[in-house]
Amino acid sequence: MELRWLEDFIALARTRHFSRAADEQNVTQPTFSRRIKLLEEEMGTTLINRQTLPLSLTPAGEEFLGLCQEVTRRVAATRQRLVHLAEEQAGQLRLAAPQSLLAKFLPQWLAGWASPPPLTPYLRATSWLASDFFEALAREECDLVLCYWPQGACPLMPESEGLEHRCLGTERMIPISLPEADGRPRFNLEARSCGTLPLIAYHPRGLIDLALRSHLEHLPAAPHFQVLHESIQSGNIRELVGLGYGLGWLPERTVRGDLVAGRLVRAGDTRWEVPLEIRLYRRRGHTQPALEALWEALSNGTAQRYPMSISSTEPP
Repeated sequence: MELRWLEDFIALARTRHFSRAADEQNVTQPTFSRRIKLLEEEMGTTLINRQTLPLSLTPAGEEFLGLCQEVTRRVAATRQRLVHLAEEQAGQLRLAAPQSLLAKFLPQWLAGWASPPPLTPYLRATSWLASDFFEALAREECDLVLCYWPQGACPLMPESEGLEHRCLGTERMIPISLPEADGRPRFNLEARSCGTLPLIAYHPRGLIDLALRSHLEHLPAAPHFQVLHESIQSGNIRELVGLGYGLGWLPERTVRGDLVAGRLVRAGDTRWEVPLEIRLYRRRGHTQPALEALWEALSNGTAQRYPMSISSTEPP
């Protein structure tokens, strides 16, 4: 049974005339009559009393008319909702980002907009490595990538050809340790004879690990590290550092509360800090209106930009 057959029946019940109903449905009368006949065969009973002038509905036809009206009404309403949903989804921008940026940076950044851009976090991406983000952007699995990026030149950085970016802010990766009873770090980068320090590290294919290794190579007398665990998520590193298994580098904004409360302490001074940019990437030539509007706002300086620390005195 086809939906148009129900619409045919409603038209016939309204006009009580085959030729007029056929005109309303934009079909020939023979075709219209054949569809009504097929409908009756499908229902297994006579719906139209053809012996009266004008035509009338049989009792079964009256019952069936109510069903036809309800079904067509609900289909039309559902179609309208689906069209509206498709329009909403077409205006949404799929944003892939690490968990720490989604949880800490993005809400603060969006709060600075009078009318925030229509961003939808692509949650599948929270466990991705650097190359995964850019490959997904290239194959149009997402519209935007928000990521940390080394401020200095680093070897083996992921391929970003065909993409363009805007810098939304900066971040500091700071070495963190569980404190001892006297408040000093259990694992201290400043100790004269710290020996080999246990490290809760980032995945070696990640941008943060790349930036950290590059930064440490330029520091004199950097200690040796024993990598106890590698993780993509800074939250996992935070948990293991908090349990006292080793030290780890974490985004400052994610541990600010722990530092203030004394649950964690810095494991070294500012020379151990790794500066990062927070970048937003897109494909070149992307013409989605919502993305163009966002990019224009970022380009002309009307978008919110955060400094390295929200409590920092540096200008945004």
